[in-house]
Amino acid sequence: MNKEIIAKRYALALFQIATEKQLLDQLEEEIRAVWQVFAENDKFLSLLTYPKLSLEKKKALIKETFAAVSSPLRNTLLLLLERHRIDIVPQLAEQFIHLVNEARGVAEATAYSARPLTEEEKRALSDVFAKKMGKTTLHIENIVDPSLIGGVKLRIGNRIYDGSISGKLERIQRQLIG
Repeated sequence: MNKEIIAKRYALALFQIATEKQLLDQLEEEIRAVWQVFAENDKFLSLLTYPKLSLEKKKALIKETFAAVSSPLRNTLLLLLERHRIDIVPQLAEQFIHLVNEARGVAEATAYSARPLTEEEKRALSDVFAKKMGKTTLHIENIVDPSLIGGVKLRIGNRIYDGSISGKLERIQRQLIG
């Protein structure tokens, strides 16, 4: 079965538990931290999937590493470990955050700009584009890309809104060349 489908099932179960126990904000923060641990430490996942290391030692490693996280998340990680699915943690985190955002009417967006955007500029982008997407707000991550020359390119899901100068120049060039 596809990792995305499996991750979505675990994420949905964790989301339901978080909703029932009113731990949504806490679990979202914790799962982002767990995701970061897995993303930044390839050797950690390698260790957890190493066949010669006993399951008990792997469980102890999870319990020790994630001692500060809430029990629903820690138990989910232990369950994934037992079922040999610990490698889906990044996908699970992504799916969980997506579910939380959907419940809140929030969308994740990436804004590419020639210079860092101010909080006011991010808020203005969020206000304008959230309405277009039918959301209440956007969480905007700003990535500085000097090749844009000026303006902003905004990616929300699989949609890209290109208001950059380099994008406009490319469109003009295509029109002139035909």
